[in-house]
Amino acid sequence: MITGKLYIISAPSGAGKTSLVKKLQTEMDQLVVSVSHTTRNMRNGESNGRDYFFVSVDTFQTMLEDQAFLEYAQVFDNFYGTAQKTVADNLAQGLDVILEIDWQGAQQIRKLLPDSLSIFILPPSIEVLKQRLQNRGQDSDDIIARRMRDAVTEMGHYPEFDYLIVNDDFDLAFNQLKSVITANRLLQITQQQRLAPLLQNLLN
Repeated sequence: MITGKLYIISAPSGAGKTSLVKKLQTEMDQLVVSVSHTTRNMRNGESNGRDYFFVSVDTFQTMLEDQAFLEYAQVFDNFYGTAQKTVADNLAQGLDVILEIDWQGAQQIRKLLPDSLSIFILPPSIEVLKQRLQNRGQDSDDIIARRMRDAVTEMGHYPEFDYLIVNDDFDLAFNQLKSVITANRLLQITQQQRLAPLLQNLLN
């Protein structure tokens, strides 16, 4: 049975991770993005079940007690978690799964699933990162300042990741991200399963 590959994608807030992953979804088949649970409030344009599963703190705590999460973390004042069953079901169907999580969650996943691959998205500079956060128009100056401090901490964990991509030119960064997944789909051990009928025909 062909099983999918788990990809961890992390980045500081404002580096463009979400935009890159959304484009990836439109251009690659057999690829899903795991929808996380969160206790934060829904933002304009978001919907429950598509961007996140928005739950109360009590519901999140109950899921924690039931060990329903593959990983979870507290980011700012909110909790985020990846449901174990959702990921396992998708991988079993042969789908590649992307987890958009922070470095804390990435550490947890690597311990549980060492075969996963991790990708870190960097901004081209601190100045550009701050400008992107300001251009969103969603956060106060205090929140932006806190996000910038946290970004430095987040980026300090880049050595823990398998791949590094700088999102300066969006199209270039996207093609590099797509190339990582494409190359891993062409690994001999993966192709041996996928191309079993062809290989048998060619070698007999």
